[in-house]
Amino acid sequence: MPDAPVLGGGSKKKKVTLDETAFGAPFNGPLVHESVRAELNARRRGTHATKTRGNVRGGGAKPWRQKGTGRARAGSSRSPIWVGGGTIFGPSPRNYTFKVNRKERRAALRSALSVHADRGSIAIFDPAPFDTPSTKDAMGLLTDSGLSSPTLIVLVDTQEKAALSFRNLKRVSVLPVSMVGVADLIGAAAVICSQEALDSLTSRAKGESPEPALVEAS
Repeated sequence: MPDAPVLGGGSKKKKVTLDETAFGAPFNGPLVHESVRAELNARRRGTHATKTRGNVRGGGAKPWRQKGTGRARAGSSRSPIWVGGGTIFGPSPRNYTFKVNRKERRAALRSALSVHADRGSIAIFDPAPFDTPSTKDAMGLLTDSGLSSPTLIVLVDTQEKAALSFRNLKRVSVLPVSMVGVADLIGAAAVICSQEALDSLTSRAKGESPEPALVEAS
């Protein structure tokens, strides 16, 4: 059975046994790649746009007469070959999201969690001592853990006070468990979460709680 160390608590080193189903799954690279791509695509705003020759201001009059000037014929100063003209085949607003099946997302989540469990890069900590924000204490906890950076801190919504201690640390991301995706787990070298957040992640990976929908960027 995989386990995770409990940070803090003095010299006594405690460990928490991780669920075999959620943290003992084989790594499925294609599923993880598909889920990460879907999550990152959903975060794209998709508001990029360029103006075609029909959108650029001006160019209503013919620059010069058709013949007799010795220059190439031109019908509009907003032509794509003119400086200040329109753009051909430029980007336009679009939606980048695509669907990933629920079972696939859960399998990808299990793969990401199992990678951290196998590497020993997941740990548990008690957020209660951080009810009074202290960046110094947070830094000391991360230093004593011996885990690599970048680090992902996972908390539940009711532990937002503890998030204040970690949010300003370099190469440390703090997320509520409801917003943690496969991309966040794979992108972190280490994951540190509260017991409540661990239970929530375990339930999601096992399909015992609803999977949060991909939130599109506004």
